[in-house]
Amino acid sequence: MSDATSHECAGWFITGTDTGIGKSLASATLLHALRGRGLRAVGMKPLASGCEVTCDGLRNEDALLLQAASAPRPDYDDVNPYALLQPLAPELAAADAGVTVRLEPILDAHARLAAMADAVVVEGVGGWAAPLSATVDQADLVRALKLPVVMVVGLRLGCINHARLTARAIAADGLQLAGWIGNDIDPHMARADDNFTLLRQRLPIPCWGRLPFCDRPGPDPAELAHLLDLSGIQPGIQPGIC
Repeated sequence: MSDATSHECAGWFITGTDTGIGKSLASATLLHALRGRGLRAVGMKPLASGCEVTCDGLRNEDALLLQAASAPRPDYDDVNPYALLQPLAPELAAADAGVTVRLEPILDAHARLAAMADAVVVEGVGGWAAPLSATVDQADLVRALKLPVVMVVGLRLGCINHARLTARAIAADGLQLAGWIGNDIDPHMARADDNFTLLRQRLPIPCWGRLPFCDRPGPDPAELAHLLDLSGIQPGIQPGIC
């Protein structure tokens, strides 16, 4: 493990009801909301598939979004220890790259991020049950990091079922689900507000907020930060110890 100086640091692991439902936007928005409370907050995307080749090496759009939303600004290699070229399921992308995903490099990078921050927001891949490798599930990483989970619910037809099943899976893995964030990803969803109300009634955890549908590319997470209710999170009270 890293030799970084240990100190108390809040942390959360961000998962979703599926892939493509706005985990990165929600994570970046949460970072800005935490920074708005005077906290040093940094983001992490331990494993990202679908990277672009740049002069600085492989770079992932979601990981770059988290890096940009962080203050202080961390090194990219710590934000995204495993950057994989192919836009495939992580296990397949890693195999194509000849890479074996292990927990140790992720934990070392996380320790360095925690040493520079008051809060670290760690974004997972796909939905909760998407594995990181043939031998490592996301639940294994969350246990190792000792973090509570925040679930992003993509508001579309079927979201109530997906959210309840995801919540049950997290509980079945023996992990704490601290809250959830709704994200309007389907502007044509019938009775979206009613579905959101049903989710609030059915999920036995606090709702941290709801992000609106945005028809422009690259919505600014800083502009959305006020939509998250972090009133239950007090500086100095650590929901998860990094």
